[in-house]
Amino acid sequence: MSAPENRFSDVERQGLYRAIRERRDVRSQFLPDPVPPDVFARLLQAAHHAPSVGFMQPWDFIVIESLEVRRAVKAIFQQENRKASENYAGDQAALYRGLKLEGILESPLNLCITCDRRRGGAHVLGRNSIVETDLFSTCLAVQNLWLAARAEGIGIGWVSILDQEQLAKVLRLPDEVYPVAYLCLGYVSEFLPRPELEVKGWRSRLPLQELVHGDQWGQTLENDLLESMLMNEHDAR
Repeated sequence: MSAPENRFSDVERQGLYRAIRERRDVRSQFLPDPVPPDVFARLLQAAHHAPSVGFMQPWDFIVIESLEVRRAVKAIFQQENRKASENYAGDQAALYRGLKLEGILESPLNLCITCDRRRGGAHVLGRNSIVETDLFSTCLAVQNLWLAARAEGIGIGWVSILDQEQLAKVLRLPDEVYPVAYLCLGYVSEFLPRPELEVKGWRSRLPLQELVHGDQWGQTLENDLLESMLMNEHDAR
C-alpha cells in the first residue's frame, strides 16, 4: 500500500471517480452561455498534462469560433453521416436517423485536437516498435480534457463522423499534422444519467467481469477480484 501522503483524500478520490463515471458524450444539451477564458484555460492545461510516450507531447489545439469554419465542418459531417446511415436497415436505420450526433453549430466552442506526427524528431524514446504511440498519446490528452470538463460542468461531444482529409483542408493543417478529435464544448442543460446511446437503446454497457482475463486470453480470474468488480459495478449504478 502506498504511503498516506501519496494518496488523495476520500473526497478527492470520490470527485475523480465521479467525473469518470458521469462523463458523457454531449450532442443536444448545449446552452449558449460562453465558456469563461480562465475555465477554458484550465481545460487546455489538463489536456496538456496528459502522459505521452517519450514525452513527445504531439498535440496541438485549434480553437474554432468562426461560424464560417464550423459551417464547413458541418457540411463534411452531413456528407459523411448520409454515407454512414446506409450501413443500417429497418428499425436500426430509423433509430440511427433519429440520433443527434453532433453539436457543431449549437455549442459555443469547437476544438480540434491534432497530432503532429513529427513531434519529437525521427527517434522518439519508446516509439521505435509502435509508431502509433503518438496517436495514442493524443487520445490521452482528449480524455484529460474531457474529465476536467465534466468536473467544471462543461459538456463535450466528439464528432467522429468526418472525413479527415477534408477536415484537414478546412483547418489548413500541415501534411504531418493529423486531426485526431473534433470536439464541441459548452455548458449544458443536463448530463444524462447514462450514456445517450444506451438511453436511446443503441447499445448497453458490457459487464466488466466478461472483459477481464487472467494471464492469457480466456483465462478466468480469482474469485476475490471478480466479487470486487461485481460489488463496484452494483455501487456505480
